[in-house]
This record gives sequence, structure tokens and C-alpha cells, in this order.
Amino acid sequence: MSAKRWVLVFLLSLVLVGVILMGFNLLTDPFGVFGDPLMDWYSYNETQNPRAAKIAWLQEGNHQNYDSYIIGCSGSSSLPVEAFNAALDARFYNMIMYGADLLDVEQTAQYLADHFEVKNLVLSLYVDNGISYDVGEDSRNQRLHPDVSGSSALKFYADHLLLAPQNGLEKISSYRKDTDLPQSFDVFDEATGAYDKRRRDAEPIGAMEEYLQAYPVFADYPTAQYAMTEIENCVKSITAIRDLCQEREINLIVVMNPVYFEHLSYYSREDLAAFASAVAEVTPYWDFSHSAISYEPRYFYDATHFRNVVGEMMVARIFGNETVWMPEDFGQYVTAETAAAHGTRFGQDLSVPEAEYAAQVQILMYHALDETGEGALSVTPETFRTHMEALKQAGYTTVSLQELCDYVNCGAELPEKPLVITFDDGYASNYELAYPILRDLDMKATIFTIGVSVGKDTYKDTDHAMTPHFGWEAAREMIGSGLISVYSHTYDMHQWPPFEPEGAQVRETVQPFPGESEEAYAAAFRQDIRRSMEDLERETGVPCLALAYPQGVSVEQSRVLTAELGIQVTMSTIPKNNVIVRGLPQSLYNLGRYSIDDIT
Repeated sequence: MSAKRWVLVFLLSLVLVGVILMGFNLLTDPFGVFGDPLMDWYSYNETQNPRAAKIAWLQEGNHQNYDSYIIGCSGSSSLPVEAFNAALDARFYNMIMYGADLLDVEQTAQYLADHFEVKNLVLSLYVDNGISYDVGEDSRNQRLHPDVSGSSALKFYADHLLLAPQNGLEKISSYRKDTDLPQSFDVFDEATGAYDKRRRDAEPIGAMEEYLQAYPVFADYPTAQYAMTEIENCVKSITAIRDLCQEREINLIVVMNPVYFEHLSYYSREDLAAFASAVAEVTPYWDFSHSAISYEPRYFYDATHFRNVVGEMMVARIFGNETVWMPEDFGQYVTAETAAAHGTRFGQDLSVPEAEYAAQVQILMYHALDETGEGALSVTPETFRTHMEALKQAGYTTVSLQELCDYVNCGAELPEKPLVITFDDGYASNYELAYPILRDLDMKATIFTIGVSVGKDTYKDTDHAMTPHFGWEAAREMIGSGLISVYSHTYDMHQWPPFEPEGAQVRETVQPFPGESEEAYAAAFRQDIRRSMEDLERETGVPCLALAYPQGVSVEQSRVLTAELGIQVTMSTIPKNNVIVRGLPQSLYNLGRYSIDDIT
């Protein structure tokens, strides 16, 4: 082969490799800038770079589903689109991006207003906005879409066409490993634009000691020192966004996000006050940065991100929803006239004693009452009465699970020594023997029934005799007394293996079967719990707000599904005291219980 021919073949080979590489990157589209023709997986794309992928998602025609937007740094994800939708009769999309560059935020706001319908704009600020601005040509993970920045589209798309192939290979590999629950490679909910926090919001939260073990960053918080050198530039961008909204008649809401108090210590009080005043000179805003919330780590996911429930509080404060609990000092409306006085808050310790927003609750777990006291997990009526009388004399007050919910969600009060009495399974003796004693002593209790066993004395209509269970008429009578609540112990996920057909898979707990797919398990779990909840509400007239996991066992997927189904309280069998926290519904998950047998 001649040298000339060899060079030609070599050049053609390079072209062919380039074409193959570009075709591969076009099809796999790891950053979602080409419409993601192969996988249509924008939760992955947005995880790679939310700035560009969200614009591409909207350009695909999805902008028609939205008429309002939240813009800001990653902490903005906890501002709930659903709550804003309800308050403003709107359809919000969350444009949160990595980093806190307000120039990028300004350019994004301009693009949205120029190309899509925008009725409302929520500008979410964070104290970090004051330390950096216009960082230049961002890394690929933080690069603006060229339609937003006005930069070279040719360079932008060429850069993504010529990506190293491992980017596309990694997306393919992740796609094969994808599950319904978010993982590190798909942290966004593409429909809302916010972080998908289903896993984190289903985590049980209780005593501070346990929380610090799970979130050690708060036990040894990092230290730093920042100077807010970009206040003037930040204010220019805020001014531009304000003027844009006034010109286009867009309703602008400006908020300053909550900050953990140790993070606030990175800044001088003078800088914080100056930032607050400078923003107020441009536009009134709601400041949530420094309050009693700032001193409680359980209201934060990590060093800089507050929980979604705190975002719910923010929306409630802005729109005057007094049914949602929050500290009295949470959320200050700051104007040019009040900014100077407001700035002095940054020099104050606004923490409050834990006793003002957290309560210790003990829960006892009984099963059946038996005249002989010989049954498994059973106590005699005499022993049960002795227990109840002793608890009353010790100053305990029995409370319902609804009262616990009201404490956490609405800020209602609890007695000094609250106690929850529970019974698992729904045995007839709960009605025949325990209920009369509770009624005599004016004490409350909660019974968790197995739906398939209600009113039965044989196992699932077989000839296998079992301990009798009370029926719906008895349930309605007890509920009508105001002392007894009846909730779910699943419909049929607490099976007894000896009575099931030979060779059948048996669910003694809500755990998945070995090898059961995520989809199959989710379908089975939803079907079971929905039927239990529907039966309970239909037969008793009371919505089912609680679930006791059979044998106290749950898995992450069951906890997420339980929350999605609207269950507010779940019970384990872990023997421990419980700490429930106002404003934290997760503190009602996996509550510990002390199992009581026929002891004195």
C-alpha cells in the first residue's frame, strides 16, 4: 500500500471512529442535550447537569405542563411545588441548579420569561450567593444551556458529541441498575424538577443521639470562613429579575432559605446584615435564614440542605396557613424600612429548649387477653387491669395516635407523660375483655387488625381453627366510645406458614420474597395496604392513618410505599422510648414499642 493510500485510509478511519463516537453520544445523550432519543431518562440527565438538562426537558414540549417556576441553588429543591401550586392555583416547575451563581439564575429567569408562560417566579436565595458570582465557563456539570447563556451553540453541542465514550457507557450501565427508588445517578424527579427525596423522607427520625449517628456531619460540623464580596453583583441580578417580573407582570416571590446555625458562623454578622439590607433595598422578601429551626439538625438533611417539611413551613408562613406548625420566629418579611432592625437578628442566639418542640412517648404492645394467661403473648384480664391502674397512678395519660399526629403536624399539646397502648392482630378478647377495662378507667388504646381475619375464628375460611378476632360491629362500637382507634396490621401480609398451602410462598412480614422484583413487590404491597385501608375506612368511617408492621419488620421500599399511601404513623417492635418532633412527620415512623406479657 502506498503512503498516500495509507494516509487516506488512516484519515477515513479517524472520520469513521469520530462518526461512531458522535452517533454513540447522540443516542446515549448522557447530559440530555439532544432529546435523549434512546432512553428518555431525564432524571439521570438532570443529575449530570440540571442547568442544561432541565431546559432541554422543557424544550421537548414539557413546558406546556407548567406556568410557574422556582429558581435558585440546590437548597431550593425543598421548596415544594405542590404547596405553591395549591396556594397560587399554579403549575410550578423547580429549576434548582448546582452552585449559587446568581448570574446563571438571572439568565435562566430571562430565558423562561422569553420562551414560556410564566405567571409566578419564586427566587430562592442562600447566604452563599454573596460569596461567588459569574464563575465563568462552568464545568460540564454546571454549564448553562447555550440558549440561556448566549454562548456558542456549536461549541456546546460539539463538546457533547465528542464526549469520552465512558459517559454513555456509564449511563447504559446505570440504566440497567436503575430501580424505582432514586439512586446516586438519578436524584431528580423529572416531573417536578426537584430532588427525589422519597428515600430520605421515609427515614425514621427520633432521638438526637440516633440522628447524630446517622448524620455525623452535625456531630462534627466542618469549619470555614467566608467573605461576602459579591453582594453588589448579586443585587444587580436580583434587580434585573425584579425588573423583568414587573415588565412581564410576573408575580415575584423572593425567599432567603434556612441555614444551619453553624454554617451561618462562617460569615461575619456585618456581612449577613449588609446582604439582608441590600436585598431589601431592591425587593421585599421572606427571610427564613436564621430562626429556631436553624439550631435543630433534624430539620436538615446535611450541612447545607433543609428538609422538605421545612419548605412546607415556608409556604405556610408566606400564605398565612396557620394549620401547619412552625416556630413563632420562623419567617420574617423584610422591607427596606425594616432591614436595619432585622439585621441585628444575626447576632442573636435564637435556639429554644428541645422540650418546646419535642416530646418523649412510651408505647406498650399487647396482643390477646386470656383468662388463663397461658396463651402466647397473652395476659390475664386481672393483670391487664393491674397494669392500667398502675400506669394511671404513676401519672401517665393515654393518648391516641391522632393526638401524636396533631402534636407533630399542628403543634397541639400533649400531656406531661403521654402513653400509647396498642394491641396487635385484632383478637376478640381485645373487645370482650380489654375494652371494658379501658372504658372503666377512661383510657385510650389503638388496635391493629389483620384485615383478612376480621370477624373470623378460622384461618382464611379454612378448617384451621385460630384465636377468634372481633368483627366490624365490635370495631364500630369501640371507636364510637372515643377511646379506641382501629388501624391496619396489613390485610394479608401476616400469614401463618403451617396453615398456608404446601409449597406456597408465605408472607409472615412485609418483606419481599427472595428474588421478587421491585415492581412485583410494590404492586403486592400497594394492593394489600390499600385494601386494608379501604376496608377500615368503609367499615368504621375513620381514615386509616397508622400501620403496625407484622413482627415490626419493614424494608426501605415498604417504608417509602407506606408514606406514599398516606399512612402517617408506623409501628415497629423495637423496645425503646420514642422522641417525636414538631414539624417532623418522620418522627412518627417506625415507633418503638415495649412488648408486654403476663408480668406483674
